[in-house]
Amino acid sequence: MTGTPAPGAVSVLAHGIGAQHDLPLSPFYAFAGAFAALFVSFLALGLLWSASRFRGESAGRPLPAAIQRAADAPATRATARALGLAAALLVVLNLLVGPADADRNPAPGAVYVLLWVGLVPASLLLGPVWRLLNPLRTLHLIGCRALGRDPEAGRPVPARLGMWPAAAGLLAFTWLELVAPDPASPTALLVFLGVYAAVHLTGAARYGAHWFDHADAFEVYSGLLARLSPLGRAREVPSGPRRLVLRSPFNGLDATPQLPGLVATVCVMLGSTAYDGFSDSPRWITTVQTAALGRTATATLGLLGAVALVAALYGLCAGATRLVCGRLPHPLTAFAHSLVPIALGYLVAHYFTLFATEGPRTLALAFGADRPAPPEPPLGPGGVATLQVVAIVTGHVLGVVAAHDRSVRLLPSGRAVVGQLPMLILMIAYTVGGLALLIA
Repeated sequence: MTGTPAPGAVSVLAHGIGAQHDLPLSPFYAFAGAFAALFVSFLALGLLWSASRFRGESAGRPLPAAIQRAADAPATRATARALGLAAALLVVLNLLVGPADADRNPAPGAVYVLLWVGLVPASLLLGPVWRLLNPLRTLHLIGCRALGRDPEAGRPVPARLGMWPAAAGLLAFTWLELVAPDPASPTALLVFLGVYAAVHLTGAARYGAHWFDHADAFEVYSGLLARLSPLGRAREVPSGPRRLVLRSPFNGLDATPQLPGLVATVCVMLGSTAYDGFSDSPRWITTVQTAALGRTATATLGLLGAVALVAALYGLCAGATRLVCGRLPHPLTAFAHSLVPIALGYLVAHYFTLFATEGPRTLALAFGADRPAPPEPPLGPGGVATLQVVAIVTGHVLGVVAAHDRSVRLLPSGRAVVGQLPMLILMIAYTVGGLALLIA
């Protein structure tokens, strides 16, 4: 976050990776390693991978029936819903009657660390967990049962909406986190959570519980990250039940629905994380503090500019691919799934240290500790630098693999490799930008 920090915890919450500009990172080795990884991956795929290998939702090895029954048991789902609702009520209660000092109130850390950052490892390990924990989905279910109404009943969600509400919700949340003058204040958080809840409960009342599937920002955020989870749901036949399976994360990624707003959602994830890193640079801090427009307006333009830049580069890449290869159905969404592992790499690079230190501190506050000190980071500066470079480069390599498989499926065989050159250039541009944020 780049908001004017109060002492203590707020200043820690304000920057996901701390003073990244002081990390012991060699620019030459970082960039050389990244370029080598991308080019070797691209060349190897072009020579050895001539047919699509990913099967989306039809892939996966079913887990034992006992595990399937336990995961789908009404008691399991009811317990998850109760935990999600109880946690949300505790956050709201702490915002209403808890200390205004973020050093003593666990609510800001619960929202910005346990929820926003914690959903990353939770979704990677367990799948789209926020669908079960989502307190708004639970409140809608309780309301429907009280009224004797089917929670799934409602008007069809307009197809053109797609993921656009989720993209808008993510942008609003990241604005609160990174731009708002006092993002950790109870008032700011209460206003955001109140408006967010009102919008989505109204949407669910009109369209039914399906509204949350692609409109709720945190469900979509968790669901996109869960595409890379080894746990997933597969259908043996198109109209059959969805079985719990172990799968290659690439198959989960390949099953990402190509909905309107998918590109915008992923670009918000990428652009906001990039802005978080850039906003810590001394030059940008000086610009924000001295701008004639004022701090908040300038920071807002910076956040929007970062998201727009990510989106513009991807749009140019999609247009170039279509120009090189001829007619391509849905060129913008066809390769958008390959941006998800890149976003994941940025999230890990920027927020690992924050989660490892502020997560335990937030839990200690929630259990009654007074001003607990955060634990020492699990990695030293060198370890953090290595993790960040590996996370960013790995995310881009996974993106190259996902894009290649989609290329050999959609593009003419003679143009599949050439058609990927714009995507490779895009991956290089994103990699350079990501690494530059770490070492600038």
